[in-house]
Amino acid sequence: MENNQTTVTDFILMGFLVSPKMHMVLFGFFFLLYILTLLGNGVILGLICLDSRLHTPMYFFLSQLAIVDISYASNTVPQMLANLMDPAKSIPFAGCIMQTYLFMIFAHIECLLLVMMSYDRYVAICHPLSYTLMMNWKVCIAFAITSWACGSLLALVHVLLLLRLPFCGPREINHFCEILSVLKLACADIWLNKLIIFVDCVFIVVGPLCLVLVSYSHILHTILRIQSVKGGKKAFSTCSSHFCVVGLIFGIAIIMYMITNSRNFEKHQKFFSYFTASLILP
Repeated sequence: MENNQTTVTDFILMGFLVSPKMHMVLFGFFFLLYILTLLGNGVILGLICLDSRLHTPMYFFLSQLAIVDISYASNTVPQMLANLMDPAKSIPFAGCIMQTYLFMIFAHIECLLLVMMSYDRYVAICHPLSYTLMMNWKVCIAFAITSWACGSLLALVHVLLLLRLPFCGPREINHFCEILSVLKLACADIWLNKLIIFVDCVFIVVGPLCLVLVSYSHILHTILRIQSVKGGKKAFSTCSSHFCVVGLIFGIAIIMYMITNSRNFEKHQKFFSYFTASLILP
């Protein structure tokens, strides 16, 4: 039977449906957050590269996270800012798929790197005498390569499953191109895509989050056993900021991709997507 559906060649990114004056306010707000993200992560990278005292596993993973955060924000925020100046701005189909692919790559890598960083802190605090052996440079580089490779391959699986679907309209995407928003526009059954997303979340979000919580439970237990108050505070200070980032990133990921039955979910999803894309600091 002949297919009368029209193939979609581009999408319209809707952005925020507010007044033109409010668009300028939002443009300034997100532009400022984006600049802070670039400057903050850029300073971190510069200091780690220039100061030989920071050439340690902890700061190696932090530099990897900074690279991912810069790439993550740069993949979505410039397009977002352009849309705030022109609310009906379109994006080519290929460009939207590429943005989705890169978004998923960096999101996967970030989750995996956060696990690596929690393991590094676990070894440093709970097994300090074995730290140099357990976290040597070969191990650190292997962890980093594994994170980038797994993130890229898992994102590729999602994109290949996405490309098999027909798109025939409507063309409006609620915010920027990410997997759930693009799937809503498909003119076919997407049960397999949703199943893979759920399984992916279990292995990339829930699983790593459990590992992080186990690591920090051991860290907390060790810190409480430290008799020196100064030593306990120093150990806690090296983990507190990382734990806050873990809570922010994994919490938002669970809300966006695993809790989708809320009546106002689309509004919440837009807010979380714009916020995490604009302000990503390790």
